[in-house]
Amino acid sequence: MNAPLNVCVFCGSSPGTNPAFAAAARRLGAGLAERGVGLVYGGASVGLMGAVADAALAAGGRATGVITESLAGHEIAHSSLNDLHVVTTMHERKALMSELSDAFVMLPGGFGTCEEFMESVTWAQLGIHEKRCGILNVDGYFDDLLTFLGHAVEQGFIRARWLEALLISDGADELLDAIVGSARDQVAAR
Repeated sequence: MNAPLNVCVFCGSSPGTNPAFAAAARRLGAGLAERGVGLVYGGASVGLMGAVADAALAAGGRATGVITESLAGHEIAHSSLNDLHVVTTMHERKALMSELSDAFVMLPGGFGTCEEFMESVTWAQLGIHEKRCGILNVDGYFDDLLTFLGHAVEQGFIRARWLEALLISDGADELLDAIVGSARDQVAAR
């Protein structure tokens, strides 16, 4: 029997100022569960992280958190997850999240969210993994980032094919259909 798919979601530990962000996180979490796909994420109970995990669990899905000891010590670790891995460093956290996941999705967030997602994209570019990476562009949150990435292509720092390889959508269901289908194809080809 094939192992179930897991999608890693990088997102903010804050809900942000736009209610559409939390709504999209909840839709993404529920959508993963509806597709029989597990959630891997940063393990927190707060912000968009808590919203995506709560929605996945409420829809009968599986949620796995990976959190550092220091963050868990601040009492933000989600207490209702199927699995919670507590690690020592952020480097261990990102490596384990990558190991447990078949694809990556970025929701709105700040520096940490962008850094974690960009590392996953970079690892794909370097051939460290062949997992798909997608951006849920809620209410145009990532428009300026996408403009910058296009600029980096024009200036010769990013090859166009790597930007084109990103799955980008403003709808959770559309993004999940694309990324889950692609991940299933990749797993089947292994």
